[in-house]
Amino acid sequence: MAITIKDVAKLANVSPSTVSRVISQSPRISEATKKLVYAAMEELKYKPNAIARNLANASTKTLGLIIPNQDENLFKNPFFIQAMRGISIYAQKKNYKIMFNYGASPEEELKFVHEFVNSKWVDGIILLTAYENDLCIDYLNHEAFPFVVVGRPYNIHDIMWVDNDNFQATYNLVNTLIQKGCQDIAFIGGPQKYIFSKDRLEGYKRALELRNLTVNDDLIYETRDFTEEYGYNAMLEICKQRIPHAVVTTDDLLGFGALKFIRENDLKVKVTGFNNITLSAYQIPSLTSVDIKAEDLGYNAAKLLIKSLEGIENTVNHYIVGTNLIERDSTK
Repeated sequence: MAITIKDVAKLANVSPSTVSRVISQSPRISEATKKLVYAAMEELKYKPNAIARNLANASTKTLGLIIPNQDENLFKNPFFIQAMRGISIYAQKKNYKIMFNYGASPEEELKFVHEFVNSKWVDGIILLTAYENDLCIDYLNHEAFPFVVVGRPYNIHDIMWVDNDNFQATYNLVNTLIQKGCQDIAFIGGPQKYIFSKDRLEGYKRALELRNLTVNDDLIYETRDFTEEYGYNAMLEICKQRIPHAVVTTDDLLGFGALKFIRENDLKVKVTGFNNITLSAYQIPSLTSVDIKAEDLGYNAAKLLIKSLEGIENTVNHYIVGTNLIERDSTK
């Protein structure tokens, strides 16, 4: 098996980007760190490849951003706009530019990651989601190319990442609904290929279990995407089984769809969402939502990546951004 920068970094107990800086003779790296890296390279008989040698010297001061969405839906979900704003604020502060692309599938996202890495257009990459089996993360790890993920990856130790505690946020939300007298609580979530979708579902289930309430599969609905239409149809299917006291949706757009069905059928169901987008306050009734602070997620992702690119050793490889529950009419 070929030895990679990642192997050298693990043996030297530094980040892969630090190994790249040592190979490229960056003045930002201390002599002590250089000695550790050179010793690891010698022990592993590692021969630097062209990308590793040129990584620092060929700096473009540009970050590549991969957005998981289709072109027609690219800016319909405000989460991406807010996260990009946070990324841009920090990047501009450090004189970095942003180059973005979007993919309608994990395979298409991987194609653009390949282009970014092989073209040398960017110094590092920001991924705006983490999948269960993530092709982009696997490839970037193999290439030892600097990147950060907005979302908790499965392997949290060797990857830079930023996320909320999605399990705890959903757990707390369901507890709030139970304290308001709700017993039957439905759940409308996104595809389980997303790790945050799994975490939010687990938080929902755990909150019910610890209150000795039944986790009823008939009240759990997984959608194919985070849109108002899917939220509406999910609420329709749930209400065919029975009318719940409340429904937790894992995105405000899903919540908007659920509220629309409830209004049309004159039902009394409490509805909650995630993301706290601006339009949540203007729904009828207004939507209670978990504010995940998307701008902070983007800001801290850019901060982690740029510090790594500039050879500044991070004391942590991740940030957990706190959440706030914004209560409105839809849970009163």
